[in-house]
Amino acid sequence: MKLDKEKILAMSPNASAISNAKKICSNGSFVKLAHSSDDTFYMGECKGSGKSNYIVSADFIDEENPVIRCSCPSRQFPCKHGLALLFEIADEKTFEECEIPEDILAKREKKEKAKAKKEKESAEGTEKVKKAPSKTSKAARTKKINKQIEGLDLIKKITSQLLKVGLSTMGAVSLKEYKDIVKQLGDYYLPGPQILFQRLMLEVQEYKEDQDTKHYQQALECLKKLRAIEKKGREYLKEELEKENLEIGDNTLYEDLGGVWKLEQLNDLGLKKENARLIQLAFEVTYDEASKIFTDYGYWIDLDSGEISYTANYRPLSALKYIKQEDSNFSLLTVPTLTYYPGGVNKRIRWNNANFNDREDRSFKKIKTYAKNIDDAVKIAKNELKNILTDNAVALLIEFEKIMFIEEEGSKKYILVDKNQKMIELKNNGARELAKVFYELLPNECLENQVMFVKLFQEDRTIYAEAHSIITDDKIVRLGF
Repeated sequence: MKLDKEKILAMSPNASAISNAKKICSNGSFVKLAHSSDDTFYMGECKGSGKSNYIVSADFIDEENPVIRCSCPSRQFPCKHGLALLFEIADEKTFEECEIPEDILAKREKKEKAKAKKEKESAEGTEKVKKAPSKTSKAARTKKINKQIEGLDLIKKITSQLLKVGLSTMGAVSLKEYKDIVKQLGDYYLPGPQILFQRLMLEVQEYKEDQDTKHYQQALECLKKLRAIEKKGREYLKEELEKENLEIGDNTLYEDLGGVWKLEQLNDLGLKKENARLIQLAFEVTYDEASKIFTDYGYWIDLDSGEISYTANYRPLSALKYIKQEDSNFSLLTVPTLTYYPGGVNKRIRWNNANFNDREDRSFKKIKTYAKNIDDAVKIAKNELKNILTDNAVALLIEFEKIMFIEEEGSKKYILVDKNQKMIELKNNGARELAKVFYELLPNECLENQVMFVKLFQEDRTIYAEAHSIITDDKIVRLGF
């Protein structure tokens, strides 16, 4: 069986498990390797820390979703022995032939019966009747919404005070007082606004220390977003209270207020697509001091629609060792069921499983057909950024004729120019500056008549483009990692 190592990495619970799996392989810990004649079942006998060897197996009856089993006591899934077995398969080690064990056949049969039953119900149009929310759950939901509205009253009070006295008047004492008030928002089921307030306090604190107006502007942006959440959130929650059925809809305010979506909820709302084909355009890791969360962002394009979406893997600082960090992906993914979060131009996406294939040159050429000229891209960005609650960035593909630079007072500015001779400045969104040798580092084939994946953002009423990758006819050149 041909097994892609990128898929193994994607299945791993964390980096440590991968490292330990590779050690098992390099140490020759497998004393026996076997597979069935039809290549749907693989197994190994592996030396471990216990008296007896561990029996590990991989059932590929559903090739896209292999079931890994091991007799070791580890609670990780797959464990390091299971991952090691997959690496042995990927490395095309020698496996002797064996029969599929009876217990595996029994488990397959049970799974097949369940699948057949589900397909039969679907064919007959049989659907599970949704239970009406119980009085207890409805009462609890109503109580929670009322509590959230109380929290929005507190937000209105604080933001009104800040607008009246001005952010610049906040000293060390008042900052501490506001931070104490912000903590109270946790009691009102409003983690979203709570993080925004925390971010505002951090920006004000930074401004007090260095007097950089950029921090003051960022604080004002946070304040404007809080006012918008308070007003729009109140309307949304009151509408929810008036509904007879308190089921969650696809309103983005649910998440803005701190709600957490479940995959099943999104699928039930119809926010999904079957057999999506995705290629990753860029990858980055960010850290937010306000929430103390690392986020691994992957930016993906749907080859069939051109839609650009993103994945987000959240890793709280307090739980870093328990959550695997995501990594860059260089495959063509075929996703049986792709799930979308409510959103605007760039929606967050998730999936349970995917098939990893090699990218072809025609895929890159296809990606390039979805690029916009600079005028159209800027119009899309401006329209999206009108909504104050959206992130200050819109991910798009822009076609360009050349990259040029100009020097002003000893500093270089890089400009993207399209075939209509329209221009947009390349600039990083945040503290990082664009490398002074940005142009010189690019391969020659990337300099003219290509497509750039950018995130458009607004600063001082001007739209800039943050460069992330360049797509040519046969590859994607990443400008990050």
